[in-house]
Amino acid sequence: MIKKLLISLVVVGLLSLISVGAYLGYYFTRTYQGADTNFVVENGDTFGRINQRLFNQGFISDKRIFHYLAKYKNVMNKFRAGSYTITHGSTMTTALDTLVYGQPNLTSITIPEGKNMYEVAKLLEAAGITTATEFLAVAQNQDFISQLSINSTTLEGYLFPETYRFAPNTPAKTVARTMIELFNKKTESLDFTHPFLNKHQVIILASVVEKETGAKIERPAIAGVFTNRLKKRMRLESDPTTIYGIWTRYTGNIKKADLLEVTPYNTYKIPALPQGPISNPSLEAIQAVLKPDGHEYLFFVSKNDGTHEFTKTYKDHLEAVDNFQRNTKARQGKSWRNLKQ
Repeated sequence: MIKKLLISLVVVGLLSLISVGAYLGYYFTRTYQGADTNFVVENGDTFGRINQRLFNQGFISDKRIFHYLAKYKNVMNKFRAGSYTITHGSTMTTALDTLVYGQPNLTSITIPEGKNMYEVAKLLEAAGITTATEFLAVAQNQDFISQLSINSTTLEGYLFPETYRFAPNTPAKTVARTMIELFNKKTESLDFTHPFLNKHQVIILASVVEKETGAKIERPAIAGVFTNRLKKRMRLESDPTTIYGIWTRYTGNIKKADLLEVTPYNTYKIPALPQGPISNPSLEAIQAVLKPDGHEYLFFVSKNDGTHEFTKTYKDHLEAVDNFQRNTKARQGKSWRNLKQ
């Protein structure tokens, strides 16, 4: 009797194991039948949230088994934020390995030359890389700036304009540090020795040069004008610096009252460089400041096509203003957007 009972228990146990094995085998081998699809792991996501979303979106067929699998592999806390592609035919094991060990999909973003940190922040947010608020907070965080060995109150001027690839929801500090590292790499071979400007002042002036002309060929000439004016202790009288000083309320049109307002950036009122950079300059703009054209020009005025008329005297400058700005015919059909570099 006891022997029969033991045999029965063994048989029942084997049948249970076979049943459980078949159950697990079914779910472990069951594959995702949809198209290749991106799945986003958000910053701060718990395993439970990830598990639920995977199930809701049909990537896995059983939450409990996925939980056991992640626990068995000791990876429940090893998910990394980012966007990952779960491919057609993925098993639960494949999906788990993708999210834990796979490389996140990267977003390509181009930071144009001459954009300021506020504009850069908006571009990053629009691309889903980081929020504008978080990025601006980092760009003005004094402890972080000191860690990067930058002698400034913000990261303005050092966010190197280039095409980058970031994972979605990348921490703002990682994004900023990447841009600063590229700035350091691009400028490491430059000799920042200047007759009367330190390195940070070179970057300040380069940021102004960058904003004053869309014609790359003119950068050394523009830098030469500003260098001449600084030597003579003349005001730079640069509209872009004034605009930067009122950026948070700037609506697109600069007014006479704006030019009369005293701010640390209004170079119509201060006989010096603005307080800090007003944009993030290109390598060419920095080089132009370090090696400006040698000339006697003190003024320049837009010719409405992206280039400028350079003059030596205020009288000649006023004449150029009449010819190119007050003369409506000289403005018709012209735009800096048509400029050929």
